[in-house]
Amino acid sequence: MTIFLSISSLMFLTGFGYFAYRAYTLAGILADEQEYTEQVALTNAYMYSKIAEAYNKMQEIDRLGAFEKDDESGTTFQLLKQTIDELKEEFDGTQEEN
Repeated sequence: MTIFLSISSLMFLTGFGYFAYRAYTLAGILADEQEYTEQVALTNAYMYSKIAEAYNKMQEIDRLGAFEKDDESGTTFQLLKQTIDELKEEFDGTQEEN
């Protein structure tokens, strides 16, 4: 009977130790993932603000309509505007969901 209790206790402690280790490991992985997600969100917001700032400067420069849609600078201006509009829509949608 003593041998049975000793073996059962040893098996229980081994199993408990294993599951405690797995829980600790998974908690660390989850914490790292949350930190990474927050960092990506900050980077995205920073990039969006810089692109919008560049777009506003381009609009300020083009206040007279010097960039024509048919030339290279006009095409670049339109592509930048389209990208900023898509980013703004995505970020505004994300902010509303939170």
